[in-house]
Amino acid sequence: MKNEKEIKCDENTHTCSVEDVTYTCPMHPEIHEHKPGSCPKCGMALERENISIQTAGVKYTCPMHPEVVKDEPGACPKCGMALEAMSVEDDEENSELGYMTKRFWISVALSFPVFLVAMVADIYPQLLPKSISMSFVQWFEFILATPVVLWGGWPFFVRGYNSIRTMNLNMFTLIAIGVGTAYIYSIVALLLPEIFPPLMQTKDALVHVYFEAAAVITTLVLLGQVLELRARSKTNSAIKTLLNLAPKQAHLIDKDGNEIDTPLEHVKVGDLLRVKPGEKIPVDGVVIEGHTNVDESMITGEPLVVPKDKNQKVIGATLNKNGTIVVQAQKVGSDTMLSQIVNMVSQAQRSKAPIQKLADTVSSYFVPAVVLSAVLAFFAWYIFGPEPRLAYAIVAAVAVLIIACPCALGLATPISIMVSTGRAALMGILVKDAQTLETMEKVTTLVVDKTGTLTEGKPTVTKILTNGDFKEDDILKYAASLESVSEHPLSEAIVERAKQDGIELQKVQNFDAVTGRGISGTIDEKTILIGSQEYLQSQNISVDVLAQDIKRVREDGKGVVFMALDSQFAAIFAIEDPIKETSKEAVEILKSEGIEVVMLSGDNATTANIIARKLGIDKVFANVMPDGKIDVIRKLQAKGEIVAMAGDGINDAPALAGADVGIAMGSGTDVAIESAGVTLIKGDLLGILKIINLSRATMKNIRQNLFFAFIYNSIGVPVAAGVLFPFFGILLSPIIAATAMSFSSVSVIVNALRLKHVRLQ
Repeated sequence: MKNEKEIKCDENTHTCSVEDVTYTCPMHPEIHEHKPGSCPKCGMALERENISIQTAGVKYTCPMHPEVVKDEPGACPKCGMALEAMSVEDDEENSELGYMTKRFWISVALSFPVFLVAMVADIYPQLLPKSISMSFVQWFEFILATPVVLWGGWPFFVRGYNSIRTMNLNMFTLIAIGVGTAYIYSIVALLLPEIFPPLMQTKDALVHVYFEAAAVITTLVLLGQVLELRARSKTNSAIKTLLNLAPKQAHLIDKDGNEIDTPLEHVKVGDLLRVKPGEKIPVDGVVIEGHTNVDESMITGEPLVVPKDKNQKVIGATLNKNGTIVVQAQKVGSDTMLSQIVNMVSQAQRSKAPIQKLADTVSSYFVPAVVLSAVLAFFAWYIFGPEPRLAYAIVAAVAVLIIACPCALGLATPISIMVSTGRAALMGILVKDAQTLETMEKVTTLVVDKTGTLTEGKPTVTKILTNGDFKEDDILKYAASLESVSEHPLSEAIVERAKQDGIELQKVQNFDAVTGRGISGTIDEKTILIGSQEYLQSQNISVDVLAQDIKRVREDGKGVVFMALDSQFAAIFAIEDPIKETSKEAVEILKSEGIEVVMLSGDNATTANIIARKLGIDKVFANVMPDGKIDVIRKLQAKGEIVAMAGDGINDAPALAGADVGIAMGSGTDVAIESAGVTLIKGDLLGILKIINLSRATMKNIRQNLFFAFIYNSIGVPVAAGVLFPFFGILLSPIIAATAMSFSSVSVIVNALRLKHVRLQ
């Protein structure tokens, strides 16, 4: 088969390019193929790779072994499960599901009459017309069962063969051996009945055949695959929901000012796009014209609309409510926040949790042990069993092979991870990998950065106090005008306050900045000085007139900026970084959950302790530099604490990477988000509570799944081998074994899907 190609055309340049479509295995991401198919390691269907809004090539991977990556759908060479597309599109059809569904229904149509005739012939042979001999019945079963086994079950034989060839024994090893043994035995019995012992032959010189068992087992395994693939496709609902948020077209404004409707994939960085009321914003960008309110709940989870004016950023796929705006595209395609969210969710769903190692280890020993058990069961029945011994031996061996298929064991962890990470994404919480999700359950200490995490991270002027000789509006006009040409971090707070009050800024002359002290300049022939108390005092300007007010402002944890006008002390500006509304509630709940909250801050000890006291935080580290933050985390870890670190700045990145779990605020820098295992898009500490509760629910769910899988196999294998036969006369039919095997997998999937509805707060 040739490599799959995808043609991508640019309508502007009238050129097209051909790109390879690649596939990978979710369980073995190192596998890369250029066509759909099965993973050579585990046999699962490969998935298309690189999820984004526009996808050039798609790879397939195995949810059990993410290192398997192929270029086409198929089966994982390690575990035999169907590979899944690493790229999910909103209109994507599950080719593996359609493939298996077709085989299943045709197999049902053929195997049902085989099963019916076989049961009548075995239990009520008198119901058969006298003209129909038992030889005819066996040939009838052979003719109908053969396409079921050889065509319907062909994928299982291929996966089983590959598993033996590569020595990656898996559930399809057992299925192929079991069904193959029953089918081949039946053919030999049909064609050469004389080679069997007389005790195994009927009065018609025939030997009992198991075509109905081979056909029905194949059909039941196909049913299990169909149900599994359908359930697994539901775990991608979070990704598909996100993908559906993106609009298909944009209103492009060309150089002549004309509006042209163009497909979203043709929008380039720098393009101007008009967004009308009720439409979704096509890409990430900045407003250059107009005013509106935007519903950003898909990103933040917050239902309140956000006002957007000129020069403010907007996010692709958010909903423009009531105004027409012109947006300049800044991020398009896979660079948009929506596409990055989709990629992060997809990668997290395919990642392995440490607990998965337990299932992998057990499985590596389990399959050889089952094969050995089947061999022992065969010889035990053949040597010690009642006549016909060979028939009993084959039935027991096939039943052991079929019922012991470890598909439920293999699904126990990845299916829960896929559901929970998808659930988290829809709540505005992005989990980078499964290990992070598992570790969150164990966190004992949460270290939080003050600025931007506990607080808004945006200094605000809360009070302006004048000495009585000046009007507040005049003070704000002169101060904001001078600060508008300054680069000091607090300048923006004063300028923003002036904008809110509708004050027009003035032209500044003779601007000068004294590093670390303050700024000066001339406005309307008046000399203005703004800066620290020491700066004004160095100019022989006394601030004693507001001494008591200054003391109260500082005791409240607010910063103070001093201003003088024509060598006379004029006013102070009280500036603070407001505490987020939800911070106090989050800290209280975290403490009630037994998690110690520690605050880190580069701010002075006075301000840091005041903020901590307001929030009920007992342990504070102030005046901490970036390298000091990671030192604090290492000291806590040395005491045996499992530490989560929440921050939003570049200076937090080392600490986020060094913590057991890094939690980035979505409002923070890209570096912080990249260093973290969890990103809270809304930047709300209550999101930490949600992810901790989700982690606990997920790990509980995984443990339940593993318990069910272990118990199922521990009980099923001995029963199938026939341990109950000497006491109760019970011998498990291979058909019943196949039914139990199929629905054990479905029960694990159904249990995992309960995570979609678990209460998190």
